Amino acid sequence: MSLNRAVRRGTTAAAALSATAALCLFVPSSAAAGPSAVELPPPGAGFDYQIGGAYTPPQGVRIVSRDLGATPARGLYNLCYINAFQAQPGAEREWDADLLLRDASGDVVHDEDWDEAVLDIRTAAKRERIAAKVNRWIDSCADKGFQAVEPDNYDTYTRFPDHLKASQAKAFVSLLSAHAHDKGLAIAQKNTPDLAVDREETGLDFAVAEECGEWDECDMYADAFGDRVLVVEYSAKGLEKACAGWGDRLSVVRRDVGVAPEGASGHLRRTC
Repeated sequence: MSLNRAVRRGTTAAAALSATAALCLFVPSSAAAGPSAVELPPPGAGFDYQIGGAYTPPQGVRIVSRDLGATPARGLYNLCYINAFQAQPGAEREWDADLLLRDASGDVVHDEDWDEAVLDIRTAAKRERIAAKVNRWIDSCADKGFQAVEPDNYDTYTRFPDHLKASQAKAFVSLLSAHAHDKGLAIAQKNTPDLAVDREETGLDFAVAEECGEWDECDMYADAFGDRVLVVEYSAKGLEKACAGWGDRLSVVRRDVGVAPEGASGHLRRTC
């Protein structure tokens, strides 16, 4: 999984639909238009971030993000977490060798914080091939009953500026947006506040923002996505700032860095 800056990650999750919540429908932008409207998360609703392991959602939660390998929470709005821009630890061999980003010496470029190989999205041809694999995961999300997909590591280009550009990240995520919409799924912008203003171009529907309170970035997401921003903080300070500035508008939760499931060592969950 991939968490923003010092924290980032999950494994790949599943989700279900909210029969009780009054959820709005959204017609995708032309950049990623699907055949029909998609269902968006209810603004400001209770949220839980379970990408490190699924457990019974606490009372008041209406939105849950889980790994692709998990089962959606019944009766809730579920996000399906996938690692879209980097290879999961140990999964490097599952990718064609030429789709792994390499440096001038021919060595695979790794995100050392998470021991993940970076995918090579620098050309249109490679973006299409990588998207074909990721889109099969999106198909699985739809088959399991998720309402939305959360593709992680949109911000990989910011960590490897010698190799990748923002324009390449936007071109790639636009392919995923188009496919998600074709499958009837909404798609989240994961982190990457500098690209929030480009949501119409990329076809992204709402945001999952890690530590936007901590780093004073929540306004950048809210300016682009309105009240449909799901905030995940990892510190008491971050939660306090997010709640003080945005707790009456956005969905805010604090989790432990390892996003451990309830009952596991280190598990922590707080809200405003």
